[in-house]
Amino acid sequence: MENDLGPKPALVLLCKRPALGHSKQRLAGQIGLEPTLHIAEKLLQCALEDLLQWPYQQVMAPDSQEHLAWAQTCVPNAITIAQAPGNLGQRIQAVDRQLRELGHSRLLFIGSDCPALGQDHYYKANQLLNVHDTVLIAARDGGVVLMASNYPWPELSELPWSTEALGEALKELCLNAGHSVIVADMLGDIDHEEDLAILYRHLAQDRRPARQALLASLDSLGLNNHARR
Repeated sequence: MENDLGPKPALVLLCKRPALGHSKQRLAGQIGLEPTLHIAEKLLQCALEDLLQWPYQQVMAPDSQEHLAWAQTCVPNAITIAQAPGNLGQRIQAVDRQLRELGHSRLLFIGSDCPALGQDHYYKANQLLNVHDTVLIAARDGGVVLMASNYPWPELSELPWSTEALGEALKELCLNAGHSVIVADMLGDIDHEEDLAILYRHLAQDRRPARQALLASLDSLGLNNHARR
């Protein structure tokens, strides 16, 4: 992958260490705690698969200080930064600030809930950052699955996180802060049981090993039923 003469971009994975009852609460309410933990573990492996393949700076930002050692074992060459307390906007902003203080000027943020993402999306976002200040990839539910910028984020704490209004609100916030913004794509993320049907159909065409392991998990847990109707 070439960098197209821009700054070397850092790919930042914001994540939780999977544990029973610790992540994907909306999904857990629909399919149960143990199946949700299994899916969360496999979703994280998909994101790690991408991060480990990223040829520039890798960053892993677990949700608490106590998980820093775990994060380092997941991605040995990564910078590891614990997320600060607060809502998602505050946590993103704190990680962003620390990385920019370390000299990283081009940051791409992802989570672990969109296995449809891949190197092509990160490469495209990086290319677009050569001509735009900020690049977003929207989620079909109105959120975002990737947010990348050459500049520090404007104040994110008051955005409507975890709602269908987030994506548009984030775009408007960045525009009002003087950023040039482009929404590069729209993909599905995993929050509800119905999202698994779309995921299952997508994974059937995705040959990446972690994605195939996630597909096998959906089969083994019987969570492929909606997709086959």
